Amino acid sequence: MQELIKLAREAQREIGGLPFSVYSSYKEQHILNAPITKPLLIFVLAGVKQLGQRDEIICPTGTFLFLSNASDIDMRNIPGEEYFAVLIEFELSDFDCFKNKRSAETRYVQGGIDARLAKTLMQFIEWAPCAPRELWHFRREELLQLIHLSGYDQVSGIVGHPSLSHQLHAIVSDNISSAWSVARLAERLAVSESTLRRRLKCEGASVKSIVNRARLGQGLFLLQTTMEPIGRIAERCGYQSQSRFTDRFKQQFGITPSELRKTREPD
Repeated sequence: MQELIKLAREAQREIGGLPFSVYSSYKEQHILNAPITKPLLIFVLAGVKQLGQRDEIICPTGTFLFLSNASDIDMRNIPGEEYFAVLIEFELSDFDCFKNKRSAETRYVQGGIDARLAKTLMQFIEWAPCAPRELWHFRREELLQLIHLSGYDQVSGIVGHPSLSHQLHAIVSDNISSAWSVARLAERLAVSESTLRRRLKCEGASVKSIVNRARLGQGLFLLQTTMEPIGRIAERCGYQSQSRFTDRFKQQFGITPSELRKTREPD
């Protein structure tokens, strides 16, 4: 695991985006209602990850967890000396190889990081800094297929067809700081405002809740993966003031941005 951690840290220093993220902390993180908006593969390389209101999912060092994009989830990241995880977000199209099996019936798949999976992840990390974005999906599919062929065939049931809420979340996320309205989103989807509201109501959602979820999710991601000033993160996420961002963040996740930032600082 230490070699993987070293490689991931080195890749982080490269300029430009990467097809994976690194989450690390030196103090326990307890985050409520963390949004999972796309299928998410988590490799726990140090510490322990616990998910669910009663910590029903426990992922110690040396395990992976593949999460469905079905809902929000409570989580704890618990360090030994450090908590360290590599996260890879998948597109729904990455699952097209399972066309006849897409059902969204599986909430998560959990397993151990064996030698083959560790080697494939290592190659993924080494390749990432120099790979063009257009090729990222090939390596994600390679990981997906390896997990499937290693006996975790239920991974094919993690994702189903995208809901309207997922489609809108993707649109908002592409321009997170923009002023999104019902009218503007209805125009993007080529439907009437009343139709958009009615269809969202059937899913138990609204444009306001989707926009807030997308903005706060991006804020959580930036707080976990960068050391940007909190005020700058608030601005990037479409909030006119840091105090408004802090209030909404605390309401959603049960922790303030500054409290979360402090968990990433060693004693």
